[in-house]
Amino acid sequence: MNFFHFRGGELYCEDVPVRTIADKVGTPFYLYSASTIKRHVRVFAEAFSGIDHLVCYSVKANSNLAVLRLMAGMGTGADIVSGGELHRAMKAGIDPSRIVFSGVGKTAREMELALEAGILMFNVESGEELQTLARVACSLGKTAPVAMRVNPDVDPKTHPYISTGLKKNKFGIPVTEALALYRQAAELDGIRVAGIDCHIGSQLTTSDPFGEAVMRLMDLIEKIEGEGIPIRYLDIGGGLGIIYDKESPPLPADYAETVLKALGNGNRTLILEPGRVIVGNSGILVTKVLYRKKGATKNFVIVDAAMNDLIRPSLYEAYQKIVPVRESDETREITDVVGPICESGDFLGRDLRLAIPEKGELLAVMSAGAYGFSMSSQYNSRPRAAEVMVMDSRFEIVRERETYEDLIRGERFFEE
Repeated sequence: MNFFHFRGGELYCEDVPVRTIADKVGTPFYLYSASTIKRHVRVFAEAFSGIDHLVCYSVKANSNLAVLRLMAGMGTGADIVSGGELHRAMKAGIDPSRIVFSGVGKTAREMELALEAGILMFNVESGEELQTLARVACSLGKTAPVAMRVNPDVDPKTHPYISTGLKKNKFGIPVTEALALYRQAAELDGIRVAGIDCHIGSQLTTSDPFGEAVMRLMDLIEKIEGEGIPIRYLDIGGGLGIIYDKESPPLPADYAETVLKALGNGNRTLILEPGRVIVGNSGILVTKVLYRKKGATKNFVIVDAAMNDLIRPSLYEAYQKIVPVRESDETREITDVVGPICESGDFLGRDLRLAIPEKGELLAVMSAGAYGFSMSSQYNSRPRAAEVMVMDSRFEIVRERETYEDLIRGERFFEE
């Protein structure tokens, strides 16, 4: 369920007309529904209420401080992949003891920051990373709790760019090599084995790959514990998909049923890293029509948002539904919705059946709460969009629109 709906022919976010926000804030802007985020967190957590578990929201999906503060207020932890995300999570009030640090390229400085903060666990992705973490921990007089991120070689049946659990992917340790690395970790000063981790991909629309991955991890856990190395945490990552178009991803309850069946009995704490499923349908990108143009073979609607604001359609050829903020009875035509950037790949939607809006009208790109602003850039020297949050009948700008001065902050001339 999300809280975007039409009322009297106008798109609302909760109890606020989207057009009212646009008049105040300008376009383009990202708009988030706080009630949707909170509902999705509750539904996801309740699906696993019968087992000891910790929900660690995947910060990379949407790292706005207002979003993270909502998570903190609900007791949610965080899955981070950088020192910057650690800083954001702690700034928003997320307890460091509920933070797990993932990612293939953690630097020594990032390790220091995480150890000093007292995070729950590092998800280690290679033997060299393990050795570096041990050295850093010893230099600080600390012990690093670790899980090995195991690559279970499970096909998630998703876009290849967001598949992470196959042999050919850069992520994780091959399942055939994991036991040896656990033995090594158990002997290292500065390291304490705490758990095991995997993450097989993003935007999965069936539960079966999750179940298969968990079963492979359970087989490996049996071998690891057979070596006298206890495993307290089982981190199964995230990746549960949402509806963008005609997908039919499992509900959190169905996903939980599959995972718990594969998990069997045990007293381990399950760690879950949902991202897109929490925030994806909690946000939209609002943009204004600049021009309409008839090409030789198709129509174009040129808007003031672009691939630098939302790169998923260009990067993944991803579909995101686009609707007029004011409902229209006009005849629908096949059109591309494109931005001002000087790239043929600059589009928000192609071959859409759309009632062609008038110049100055507003369009909403739906399901843009995840991997929208967090993947945005300043390409073509375009200031990044504002972010706005609604709660009931109130809205606030939670990130100001960038200015031209923001674009050049930190730059300087090279004087001859």
